[in-house]
Amino acid sequence: MNRVAAVLVTERMADAAPPGVDPGEFLRAVAEDTYEVVAGLELVRPVILSAGVPGLEEIAWPGTPVISIDSPAEAFAALPYGDEAVVVCGDAPDLPPLLIGKLFRALGGAPLAVCPADGGGATAVAARLPLPEWARFGFDDPDIVWSLRRRAPGPRMVPTGPGWHRLRAPGDVSRLDLGLEGWESTRALLT
Repeated sequence: MNRVAAVLVTERMADAAPPGVDPGEFLRAVAEDTYEVVAGLELVRPVILSAGVPGLEEIAWPGTPVISIDSPAEAFAALPYGDEAVVVCGDAPDLPPLLIGKLFRALGGAPLAVCPADGGGATAVAARLPLPEWARFGFDDPDIVWSLRRRAPGPRMVPTGPGWHRLRAPGDVSRLDLGLEGWESTRALLT
């Protein structure tokens, strides 16, 4: 099985910087921590997808492709060849790797699986490739699961894993779990 795990980094991630924290440094720290989650997964090829954010090669391990895309809607189409892929929003620095594993496992019986984001949208989406036409979506669609299930050609084609939070507004940093390992760059920037 050829699996790809990508981190989607967008300029809007800087909007979640809390007062007194440089938005560019915040974006880079959050993206780096989310990338570390993805790069640490076994049996997947990590990728960074950059929607308008330069310099992400600096946070990548050697050999990790950094692919520029025009919009998040292009995420799955831009990925290098694979049988299955997961795209994780870059604003989830404390996402447990287990949740990504659950999405991949769900692909055994469905073409697509979603980790919903608290407050709407998706934290991560996994899919068998190529992505089916009916499965086009926006990561910030507040009703992503309902929208995808409505368009799916059959029942149980869009399972969901446990939801998780994203850092989309300055107050969202209070949702970071201090008890979870990881997210060192974000933790260092905020303390």
